[in-house]
Amino acid sequence: MVAFAFRRSAGGLTIHRYRFVLLRPLQFLPVLFGISVVTFVLVRLIPGDPARVLLGTRATPSAIANVRAQYGLDEPILTQYFYFLGNLANGEMGRSILYKIDVLRLIATRIEPTLALVVASVVLSVVIAVPMASIAARNQGRPADHAVRIVSTMGIGFPPFWLALMLIIFLSVRLSLFPVSGYGETWGEKLAHLALPSLTVALSLSAVLTRSLRAAMVQGLASDVATAARARGMPEGVVFRRHVLPNALVPTINLLAVNTGWLIGGTVVVESVFALPGLGQLLVRAIFSRDYMVVQGVAMTFACATVLVNFLADIATVAVDPRVKL
Repeated sequence: MVAFAFRRSAGGLTIHRYRFVLLRPLQFLPVLFGISVVTFVLVRLIPGDPARVLLGTRATPSAIANVRAQYGLDEPILTQYFYFLGNLANGEMGRSILYKIDVLRLIATRIEPTLALVVASVVLSVVIAVPMASIAARNQGRPADHAVRIVSTMGIGFPPFWLALMLIIFLSVRLSLFPVSGYGETWGEKLAHLALPSLTVALSLSAVLTRSLRAAMVQGLASDVATAARARGMPEGVVFRRHVLPNALVPTINLLAVNTGWLIGGTVVVESVFALPGLGQLLVRAIFSRDYMVVQGVAMTFACATVLVNFLADIATVAVDPRVKL
């Protein structure tokens, strides 16, 4: 009877998780709708006329009117927004005023450097944060702990563009270890060009993760589960790997998802400093050229990426700790 009840409860939990995976994306639709409204309004508040920026200061009024009519900029704001929603519903994002191609195709050509930078930055930040937090937690109150806490606090305080400039000066200009800008052609060249940008983002992100991991690990080392494991004669290293580290990863995964927006914003700055041909550099250039369609397309791409990362973080949290309620 007990086994049957357990199987029923486990089956119900499994069904509940499948339902969560299927229905959770629907909860993000209102969020994406709100982001589309905010993005559309903020883009229209950028001073300047895209047609005049495209044609130059000597353009005639008729030429400017033709360009505005071609891209629907002469329509009322509400009508333009409905056009924007219609394009999104059809899987389109309009046509770039500056590049003269579909925005979705333009984004597809620029997404690889940004995606590679984000993935490399996250992996590198985890590689940095986990050992530092482990050292600090296992040496709580000792000089090693204080050193890690000071370094992580300094990492939070340094702006990404300043870190980027310092890395360029010391590792590129003086030591000639890495290229300063660009992306390269082969995968080896691409990895070399991504080294400094990913390190710049990872140093800032790992500082935040280290503080969160350290606090969770300190709490885990003092928990009843760890105390019971030590009482059974389990070595301290095994206690740390089996009971402390897995439980500490749960809040860190959530923190990483929450910082996705900050991470994307950091890549925009870093791509501009290192001249990476990614979405960040595309967004900055589109803002200065008043290319409304590109700004809206890139902003919606970043918004969808943030929502997707939060969804994957929810799934990863349940995978790491099944006790978490969905």
